[in-house]
Amino acid sequence: MPDFCTLWPGGPLFRQSAHFPLCTDSVLLADFVRTASLRRGIDLGCGSGAISLLLLFRSTRIAMTGVDVLPEATEAARENMRENGLCERCSIITGDVRACRELFQTGSFDFAVSNPPYFASGSGLVPADTSRASARTETCCALEDVCAAAAYLLRTGGAFFVVYRPERLSELFCTMSERGIEPKRLRLVQLSTTAAPNLVLVEGRRGGRPGLKIEP
Repeated sequence: MPDFCTLWPGGPLFRQSAHFPLCTDSVLLADFVRTASLRRGIDLGCGSGAISLLLLFRSTRIAMTGVDVLPEATEAARENMRENGLCERCSIITGDVRACRELFQTGSFDFAVSNPPYFASGSGLVPADTSRASARTETCCALEDVCAAAAYLLRTGGAFFVVYRPERLSELFCTMSERGIEPKRLRLVQLSTTAAPNLVLVEGRRGGRPGLKIEP
C-alpha cells in the first residue's frame, strides 16, 4: 500500500486506496460546497473519505460523518482521518445508505454530500472488481436511494450537494424534487471551453422554494 502523500503544500495527507482513489469529481464537489453557515455534514458513500477530508480542512467549524457499505472503504477513510488528526471531528460508519433510518435520527444534519454511482445497473461496462463496480454502477445503491437518504437525514432547509453526469441531469432533478429537495444551484463542468459538459454539480435544499441559479 502506498504511503501518505500531501495533496498540496501545507495541505492534508491522503493515502490512495486501490479501490477508492482520489478523483477530480470529489475535489470539484468539495469546492462546490459553501461551508460558511454549515456545521454538521454527512458524506453518503464516503469511499476513502476524500470529500470529508477536504471539507474539514477547509473549515474548522464543521464536523463530518462518513458512511459506506464496504469495510475496506471505511477503514481507508478512518486511516486518512487519523493521519490528519481529525477523528474528533469526523466519524466513519460502515453501513448501508439504504438503511440510514436504522443508523440516524431524521433531520440530524445541516448538509449532505455525495459522489454516487453514475451508471444505472445493467448499463455500460461493469468492472470485474466488486468494489470498483459498486462505486461506478448502481449495483448496491441507486440515485433514488441517495436522494431518499438525504431527504431523511437533512433538517428542513438543509443542503444536498451532489456531483453527477449531465446525461442524467433530468433524472437527478426529478428524483430530488420527488423527495422534497428543491434544486437551487447548478454548475456545469467541462474539460475545455469548446468541450461539452462532462459533469454537473448540483445543490438542493430540503423544503426549498422553486428557483434555480445556473453558475459559470
